Amino acid sequence: MRRALRTSTCRAVAACFAGGLVTGACAVPATETTTIVLASGADLESGNPLVTVHPMARQIHRYVLFVTLARYDSLLAPVPYFAQRWDWSADRTTLTLRLFSGLSWHDGTATTARDVAFTLDAARDPEVGYHRAADLRAVQSIAASDDSTVVVVFQSPQARFPAVLCELPIVPEHILGSVPRGEWRRNAFSTAPVGNGPWMFSERRAGQRWTFIRNPSFPSALGGAPAIERVVVAVVDEATTKYAGLVAGDLDAAGISPVMANLAKADSSLRVIDYPVAFSTALVFNVRKAPLDDSRIRRAIGNALNRERIVQVALAGYGRPASGAIAPDHPLANRSSQAPVNGRQLADSLLNASGWTSAGGAFRSKDGRPLRLTLRSVGSGDNSIEQLIQADLRAVGIELRVEQMELGAFLADARSPARSFDMLFTGIPGDLSLSHVAAMFESSQSGGALDYAGFHDGQLDALFAATRTATTDSALADQWQRIDDRLNIEAPVSWIYHARGVQGLRRRVRGVSMDLRGELEGIARWSLDR
Repeated sequence: MRRALRTSTCRAVAACFAGGLVTGACAVPATETTTIVLASGADLESGNPLVTVHPMARQIHRYVLFVTLARYDSLLAPVPYFAQRWDWSADRTTLTLRLFSGLSWHDGTATTARDVAFTLDAARDPEVGYHRAADLRAVQSIAASDDSTVVVVFQSPQARFPAVLCELPIVPEHILGSVPRGEWRRNAFSTAPVGNGPWMFSERRAGQRWTFIRNPSFPSALGGAPAIERVVVAVVDEATTKYAGLVAGDLDAAGISPVMANLAKADSSLRVIDYPVAFSTALVFNVRKAPLDDSRIRRAIGNALNRERIVQVALAGYGRPASGAIAPDHPLANRSSQAPVNGRQLADSLLNASGWTSAGGAFRSKDGRPLRLTLRSVGSGDNSIEQLIQADLRAVGIELRVEQMELGAFLADARSPARSFDMLFTGIPGDLSLSHVAAMFESSQSGGALDYAGFHDGQLDALFAATRTATTDSALADQWQRIDDRLNIEAPVSWIYHARGVQGLRRRVRGVSMDLRGELEGIARWSLDR
């Protein structure tokens, strides 16, 4: 952590950081000009990329700690990475991957095709619970024919390169191979991972920070050793604290509240980057719990929300009101679907049709019970969106209580088969690939929005299955429109807005660009002024 410009600001930031980024608040480390400090709104949850959906953790896994077989170019097309090239059989049922042969794990062990086969096999195993397991459903077998060749056989011809291979980091068989897969979340690897990427794990302080140091042996064929010596991920959950950290020089990059963007732009030491993100925000309903087991109630809640006001007031315009899972400018977006600005009359009629009657400004059941629900979200100190949702529902006679939770407790609640919640307010990271963009929402997929909702629908599953065999983008768009229409009828999820990322950045950080691939996609090319 570098010296703050003002002692009072330094003390405030150090106190909010609950112990500081380094031992001794506001001390200046000798390597300050070779260290970059990134803010994360919550602890990274796990260093194992197969057991977490945490957005920042997924980027650290892909771009800092591990490598993937392929990666996306700027047009979101798969290009070679650890797999230097690949070939399809004539019938497109067999994919042969030729790997780079000079990559080692950070403990010195060679990374080989056996690690790749092990990772792909583990990602398909329900015991592991990898959130993209459905993307590997068509795989019939995986084999390492030698140390640098992996052969993947599919049950049927594949229309295109599996996009999941651009997003699934390879994990070490020699460390995890002896660990029961049902124990991966609790294994020591989750808090002290051994990777093979541009940076190596150095230290974790639970709830405070993760530290990674440069891997001087990272092969030049894969990009070479990065310029930045240390990457520190600091856990900073308060929006005001993130901004204070940027101003003080204690943070180099932080996602900031959109309402603070203009303030940051006025600071000559900072710059602001806003960019598209594959991230949708939604209310997830517990469809197995009354009264939300009635789709009319769910649709009424969705129609009561004034999405435009939420975007303008809470996000300062850095977002798009949502009518479905996919942002309007995405090729698969449903052009015929429009987000209601404020459909209170429709909400009233749906509530009446479901047996609830308005009395004294509140909806009540036939036996006089008020319509009361609880909304759970991840506590961040800034709950303006939850308050706006609460006000919109109050306007149609629904009482809403907001409960903010720590991320780990929230995820445990969302994933629990018991599903004790009424509604969840959550962000849902999407997939960049056109052929698999719907996968995050499949009802059979662990960690997807519909899985959280407990919603299972044979018709919807069949539509999702059809996306995996579509051979053209127009065919994919047609299938997604059918999916979107079905989701709008059943309403297990009510989409609120599609986010734009807003990052505050110290001007000393050079070479930064951010896009749909994530904030950290090019971090290996970043550099720091000295």
